[in-house]
Amino acid sequence: MAIINKQSEAFLTKYLNNASPTGFEASGQKLWLDYIKPYVDEWEIDNYGTAYAVVNPGKDYKVVIEAHADEISWFVHYISDKGFISVIRNGGSDHQIAPSKRVDIHTEKGIVKGVFGWPAIHTRKGKNAVTGPSTDNIFIDIGANSKEEVEKMGVHVGCVITYEDEMMVLNDKYYVGKALDNKMGGFCIAEVARLLKAKKKKLPFTLYIVNAVQEEVGLRGAEMIANTIQPNVAIVTDVTHDSNTPLVSPKKAGDIKCGGGPSLTYGPAVHNNLLKLIVQTANKKSIPFQREAASRSTGTDTDAFAYSNGGVPSALISLPLRYMHTTVEMADKSDVENVIKLIYEVLLSIKKDHNFKYF
Repeated sequence: MAIINKQSEAFLTKYLNNASPTGFEASGQKLWLDYIKPYVDEWEIDNYGTAYAVVNPGKDYKVVIEAHADEISWFVHYISDKGFISVIRNGGSDHQIAPSKRVDIHTEKGIVKGVFGWPAIHTRKGKNAVTGPSTDNIFIDIGANSKEEVEKMGVHVGCVITYEDEMMVLNDKYYVGKALDNKMGGFCIAEVARLLKAKKKKLPFTLYIVNAVQEEVGLRGAEMIANTIQPNVAIVTDVTHDSNTPLVSPKKAGDIKCGGGPSLTYGPAVHNNLLKLIVQTANKKSIPFQREAASRSTGTDTDAFAYSNGGVPSALISLPLRYMHTTVEMADKSDVENVIKLIYEVLLSIKKDHNFKYF
């Protein structure tokens, strides 16, 4: 039976279509909290906007399930006398996909529309024939003829820029759009809360459902909230690369594919006993999963939780994703459901005052 219902999917569409760039996540956090409030006992936000909900508050033993709320974007960096806008990254934005994309510039006066311009193929001759997009040459055109006109429209250095692309469903099988990394994770942990409520499950610990800010610039929201909550256990969900599409090497990136189930990461930050519990739970509940390895850090909020507060047993459950950090990120519906199911079942497998020490 499907886990995700029509109400859930309507929230997902609204949530993905909302812009929540790194450092400016508040509007998305409001949507997320409005959705999750009926399924939890308490909720809170911290000073930088990380939102968290609490189930069964007041217990000494604290478990976190976590995703990050922010999406990659751009900043207005320079405005030329002719009214063209140069940008810098806010997170890991890909300059190669920028030319010809439509953008939303977020200002105090509202959204200003623009496009990433690019010289026509007819004009790229000689040494310019092989010119490719770079952070030095991409630019935004908002239809203004001067710097003064740009500024009168409310655009100034420091305004944040997002792509206007919206979610669609492809072949009734894939969710497609921008910022599935990692709003899809925020959706999954909210659905876990909904399932716990619907099935009237009583946990022997306090559960914190955390949607952290500023992951894309160094795991900063997770770093802050880990110190606030001081959990005993942390289960993080993020995205990972589907390496079975053209131009990607499974041998180098790890052999992961959409439709194969959640990916479980092995690495120094991942606690072996917690990971073992996750694997055992997946096998017991017949939830498909894949495996990958991280040679040093996982590059996700797992690292921030694992190395906080003297060491917190942490693990990473990842959603396979095609075309990460583009506007056409793709996730298989079955993988999304299995991420939700796996996190839910693992929570039911954690005992009161569960000791994860190795010996």
